[in-house]
Amino acid sequence: MKRNTSNIVLKTEDLSIGYQRKKEDILVASGIGLEISEGELVAVIGVNGAGKSTLLKTLSGILQPVEGKVFIDEKELNFIQHEDLARMVSLVLTEQFLSKNLKVFELIALGRQPYTNWIGRLTQNDLKKILEAMKLVDIEAVKNKKCHELSDGQFQKVLIARALAQDTPLIILDEPTNHLDLYHKAYVLKLLQRLSKETGKAIIFASHEINLAVQLCDRLIIIKDGKAISGTPSELVKSETFKGLFPGNLIKFDDLSSTFKIQ
Repeated sequence: MKRNTSNIVLKTEDLSIGYQRKKEDILVASGIGLEISEGELVAVIGVNGAGKSTLLKTLSGILQPVEGKVFIDEKELNFIQHEDLARMVSLVLTEQFLSKNLKVFELIALGRQPYTNWIGRLTQNDLKKILEAMKLVDIEAVKNKKCHELSDGQFQKVLIARALAQDTPLIILDEPTNHLDLYHKAYVLKLLQRLSKETGKAIIFASHEINLAVQLCDRLIIIKDGKAISGTPSELVKSETFKGLFPGNLIKFDDLSSTFKIQ
């Protein structure tokens, strides 16, 4: 059944993605057609080197598409001005440089940069958005701590709060559970699931936590063999899309439990 187009935040048409390496054009995947609606939590999964980060960087405008188009709120990405894009997409990258000497409140406040005046003065509305973001991720108790004093799990919550404070319809995260233990991996993804429903924002993230993604996400995008296959977890199980994701001599997808298991 076709979804209501008025709720679609991110859309691609016949998208091909890639990058340059030593002046050589590397094609990663082609023919990508995606539709992500408001309030949806979507995971991009695939083996190492499949192109998860390349897809996210293309969707956020860091990389140019090889071919095809990306639309955010029905506007073609190539024609969105940089300052307008910062009000439409919040981006959390794994290797993003941010000073951990900043206090938690100060780092979250950086999310309001697209809205502040030329001297960066925070308005009452900016302060409201920052406080709302901290409350949503339950980080208020450490707002005056320096970021280097936080655990990895707490710092990831701060980065998510900064994205929420930016107040965009789309949030993109690359490996948000990197360096976290199993409990905090589950905690962060469960948090993203709750935030997508409570805020109505579309949230898309790349992850190696496939079993958790199958349980928690509304939709998955599987990058495999130069293609990106999108669907709900139940649709992908039914179509047996998971079965060839990894070499079958070590890891196998179990239909009954909808999990990957070691042979």
